Amino acid sequence: MNAAIRRVSTVAIVLLLALMVAATNIQVREAPALNADGRNVRSIYREFGVSRGPIIVDGKAVVSSVPSDDAFGYQRTYTDGRLFSHVTGYFSIVFGRDGIERAENEVLNGTADSFFLRRMQDLITGHQQRGGSVELTLSRTLQEVATKALGSQRGAVVALDVETGAILAMVSTPTYDPAVLAKHSSSKVNEAYQELLADDTHPLRNRATSTIYPPGSTFKILTAAAALESGQFTADTVIPAPDTFKLPQSSSVLQNFGGSRCSPSGEQSLADALRISCNTAFAQLGLDVGQDQLRRTAEAFGFNERSSVPIPVSASNFPSELSAPELALSSIGQMDIAATPLQMASVAQAVANGGDRLEPYLVERVRDANLDIVSSTDPTSAGRAVSASTARALTEMMVGVVDSGSGTAARIPGVKVAGKTGTAQTTKEAAPHAWFIGFAPVDAPKIAVAVVVENGGSMGSEATGGAVAAPIARKVLEAGLR
Repeated sequence: MNAAIRRVSTVAIVLLLALMVAATNIQVREAPALNADGRNVRSIYREFGVSRGPIIVDGKAVVSSVPSDDAFGYQRTYTDGRLFSHVTGYFSIVFGRDGIERAENEVLNGTADSFFLRRMQDLITGHQQRGGSVELTLSRTLQEVATKALGSQRGAVVALDVETGAILAMVSTPTYDPAVLAKHSSSKVNEAYQELLADDTHPLRNRATSTIYPPGSTFKILTAAAALESGQFTADTVIPAPDTFKLPQSSSVLQNFGGSRCSPSGEQSLADALRISCNTAFAQLGLDVGQDQLRRTAEAFGFNERSSVPIPVSASNFPSELSAPELALSSIGQMDIAATPLQMASVAQAVANGGDRLEPYLVERVRDANLDIVSSTDPTSAGRAVSASTARALTEMMVGVVDSGSGTAARIPGVKVAGKTGTAQTTKEAAPHAWFIGFAPVDAPKIAVAVVVENGGSMGSEATGGAVAAPIARKVLEAGLR
């Protein structure tokens, strides 16, 4: 063999080996990710030919597949789609999947590892591959009540089972109809999707899990928790509560809401400061507690932590380094402090549960196509947020907020409610966000809730958390306790 032939042969062998390595890599290592990629249209077409499993709420399918008389085989249908859209998501031939349709895709299309034996049986018996069903923790009643209470206002409501962490309601408004994105006509789906994208109210956005808002005064629960956990304060500790507070290293002056006075003496107990939501008292308290203690407490409640339920949840933010004026403003839930409504519902759940924070979850149970249970979710502790004694002290202080403080609109006759309001400033031009978080009944907590209404909702710049968000929370709590 001459030299030229040897060189050509060597190059051919190298190219052949490279091709074999690349093909093996794609077929073995990258195949699962490529199949799961929402942009993989071929995978989507193949899945439209499978009887995709239902998504179930309260024992009834709210999403299901029905045979279609076109080339796709099945049509995805959504019952009360607008009511559940931000949880169920959509299954689109053009835009892939979202929500539970995406997070539980392998269950719904029957390709999950846990369905291996079922697939083998179907292969032997000649049955077509069928998807499994996903049963959600949502309560249709609470979902309806929360949606109606928010009305045309932009915002979100999250309700959690205090003892398990199960998500009982997850509402984001405005909403959309996922059925318009599941049609088999690419042009109609494209047209509907572009209309939703062009809508400046952002109806596709799940505000409960993906939007982080300044929590405003609802964050004072964490500042109070940090103070109690430090061992230097109790609910009865008298702290400074001046009419105004000059931010350190700055000429800026912090005022209380509406320029009001917290105390004629310029001092008050920590419990009273939380009850009337005194800004100046908590700004000084944050400086006294220190950012390390405040950050540890915030992170114990779940800040700076990405999670999924299994829908991805944005991490709520407590900054890594704060100057003194930034710390003072962060202590009242302003500056760069930001949280999802789900995060703030978890704060209320942890306090209600004696300081033990539970992992929130949406999927109660998974069944195969023959309705045999494949898996179910057990409550899981996310760690201790605060001690039991601190949780008890916070609870009593939050009761004061609802009984005679800024959150009286959340009172329920015959039921003791714990809560905290928030009126979070954004920009000088925009109205504040209205917040309320809380739980009930205090003696044996069952349900925790967080409500946010963007830019004051129907009250605009006149809004407060007590006037706008607290009545919504009361309706959800009342419905949850029936």
